[in-house]
Formats: sequence, structure tokens, C-alpha cells
Amino acid sequence: MTEKIYSLIFAGVGGQGGLLGAEITALAAVRAGYDVKQTEVHGVSQRGGSVETHVRFGGKVWSPVVTPGEADVVVGLEKLEALRFGHYVAPQGVVLVNDQEIVPGSVANAAEAYPRDAVDQLRARGYRVVVLAATQAARDLGDGRMANLVMVGALATLLPLSDLNWIETIEQRIPEKVRRANQQAFQAGMALMAQAAGPVPANPHANRHGPWAGRAESGSVA
Repeated sequence: MTEKIYSLIFAGVGGQGGLLGAEITALAAVRAGYDVKQTEVHGVSQRGGSVETHVRFGGKVWSPVVTPGEADVVVGLEKLEALRFGHYVAPQGVVLVNDQEIVPGSVANAAEAYPRDAVDQLRARGYRVVVLAATQAARDLGDGRMANLVMVGALATLLPLSDLNWIETIEQRIPEKVRRANQQAFQAGMALMAQAAGPVPANPHANRHGPWAGRAESGSVA
């Protein structure tokens, strides 16, 4: 177990499941034996407003707050939020961006003002960016709302947590009725990262066939 402190930001809008994604990540880190701190900030409305969640884990964590320039990974659940929180990423960190645009409904002329070039802006600032079609992958599995688990699966490839940590956490935290689909979404995120262009740090703990490969437990993906 490493003593390094890992700092993560989940940035999205209310209703995208960013808090659940952060919670699953924090619980997986707890299972791995790390000290974990988590905090979240909601925007003007719980559904549709900006929501950021900070997760930090390592040998000993004193504060749950990630400061700008410190995050190992910024998980942007949609493009504008990835751009809004991109400056939190560390020089050697990664910004994971869900290729989705959610135009704020409460802002006048929001559609015209929305930064369609958000990914280009992030790259122009020198950030390492990986764009993932997480929402489309979730829709292909039957429910676009599972994009959060797709993004968590992508994130898992960058963290020092074992497949067993993720397996047990998801099996415990996700209700049985939707567990199989969410496991598939998680695996889809790992697969998207394997296909992503550009070098990203590899997770030596990850099973390249997916964490449920060879398992035939109740509710898991065979």
C-alpha cells in the first residue's frame, strides 16, 4: 500500500450521479486499507446545478479538500464541468472528460454561450485530456444514467486499487436490481480507457479482461 496521497475531483451537474461515483471510489479505497476523506459541494440547485466532489486517499489524509493544481485525476461528467474544474489537475495528472454537453437550462442564451470547444481549451492549457464516450456507452447498455459508472471504470485504470476492491464495493453499494448493468458499465469504462488515444498511467492491479472475468457470482457479469 502506497503512502502517496491521491487527490480526485468529480465534476458534473446534479442528477449525473457524480456523488455516487465518488462514494464508490472512496469505499473501494477504504477496502484497500487507505485513509480516505470525501466532501462535496452542490450548486444552486441539487438537480441541474454544478456539483463537485473531492476524494482523497493515502497513508494518512488530513483534509478532504483538493486544491487547484493538486488533483491526480479530474473526472468531468460533462464538458463544461470538466473545463470549469480543469485547473485542479496536477502537472502530471489527467482530465477524464465524458463526451456529453449539458446546457444549463436556467441561464439566458446558455446554448449560444456553451463552450463547444471545451476539450480544445483544456488541451490548449497543457492538460493531459482523455475524452470518453461514456454516456453513449451507458446508453448502449440500456441507460445513459450509468455514465457515472463508466467514468468510474475509466478512473479505476489509473488508481492503485485491486479488482477485488472494486468488485466487493460495487456488489455491496449497488442494489441487486441494477447491479449487473452497473458492473457492465464499469467494465465498459475500463475498455474505453484501453482504447483511448495518448499515453496514460497504467494500473498494474487491473485485470485486462475486466474485474469480473471468470467470476460467476450471483448478480455479477460472467
